[in-house]
Amino acid sequence: MRYVRRLALATSVTASLVLTGCGVGGGGGDDGGKAQDAAKGKITGSISFQTWNLKAGFKGYFEDVVDTFEKKHPGTKVKWIDQPAEGYADKLSADAAGDTLPDVINLDRSTAAPLAKAKLLLDLDEADPGAGKDYLAGAWKSNDWKDAGGHYAYPWYLNTGPTLYNTGLFKKAGMNTKKLPTTYDELFDQAMEMAKKSKKQYAMIGQLPGTDVMAKYGIKVMNDAQTKYVFNSPEGVAFVKKYVELYKAGAIIPEALSQDYVNEGKNFQSGRLAYLPGSSYTVKELKKNAPSVYKNLAIQPQITNNAPGMYIQSVGVSAHTKNSATALAFARFVTDAENQLAFAKEADVFPSGSDGAKAEYFHADDGSDAAKVRVLSADQLDKAVEYTWPGTSEAQKTDLREQIALAVSGKKSVKKALDDAVAFANKQAQDGK
Repeated sequence: MRYVRRLALATSVTASLVLTGCGVGGGGGDDGGKAQDAAKGKITGSISFQTWNLKAGFKGYFEDVVDTFEKKHPGTKVKWIDQPAEGYADKLSADAAGDTLPDVINLDRSTAAPLAKAKLLLDLDEADPGAGKDYLAGAWKSNDWKDAGGHYAYPWYLNTGPTLYNTGLFKKAGMNTKKLPTTYDELFDQAMEMAKKSKKQYAMIGQLPGTDVMAKYGIKVMNDAQTKYVFNSPEGVAFVKKYVELYKAGAIIPEALSQDYVNEGKNFQSGRLAYLPGSSYTVKELKKNAPSVYKNLAIQPQITNNAPGMYIQSVGVSAHTKNSATALAFARFVTDAENQLAFAKEADVFPSGSDGAKAEYFHADDGSDAAKVRVLSADQLDKAVEYTWPGTSEAQKTDLREQIALAVSGKKSVKKALDDAVAFANKQAQDGK
């Protein structure tokens, strides 16, 4: 499910931008009507286009996109820049401070939100009215920031994924492989059963929950205005207490207290875990690197008590670009149905455009595991939502994992752990960090 992050982030730390006091005219301010005039100008001149750690795998694709655009619009020149995963958010922060943002920028929700709030991205509701109809509703909504008052990026590529089970471990534990978990409560119940029957030799769960899992379970993470974290509610406390019980019973591996998704995947590959939120990329890795797990693989819909989750990458236009018409046209071109579909096929992701998501390719099952994952995931797209809140930083994610680990290991009460995590997250959000 998180391959979209593997594409853009690899193993980097994604800190939110610190734009307060960065010297960009009080945070950018009003764009002087540039957004409204952007589409009226002549498409000509030079612009820069920045992607996020995509050159190594997709150099040919982006060179073709740039070449096609330049031929379609004689007199234009697009300079493609690809920044490494490590330090991407910090680089954007420095560019914002120096008023040197690229004209067209690859962003995720966390990196786009502070730029939008500072009015450093064009407001697409003004620059390109009606654009939202060309994208999946959930994808378009993911770029709607209430405190910024508009949409500031075009949705680009996204991913949602299935649930993967190693049925071999279910069989070893004497459990029914015809009734695999389809809800969180079933997952927790069967995790307890597996821990007992296997005598803690292997486990169901390999990672502690983040706010995305909380939201999919049904916990309210932020208030309606998206200004404060509120997951330290009685419902949030009750949810985390389930993990305390699971850990004590051996239903969660010890490494879960400190590991991230990458290591969770490695433990699934090694046959230590029976459950993994996955993607088509995960299935390919298993087939290549863990054939014994692959032959026992069961692929099922994403577990959620709410809407399915997705992760999305977007494309924004700098509010200070000198060639706004060209930058806007190129951003639209990169994210149009044809180019999105081509990239989605090449990268094993999904298009955010409403037409591309309906393409037969995503709904044709040829019997292969890859097709099964693709079809199953595509069927979730219309309902899927982004569970990464604007401004969420890696520091907040790390702190939450550490606080829950303290609660799970019995070193702190669940209520105190969540209170501390919420206080930290709200302080970070208030400080813009």
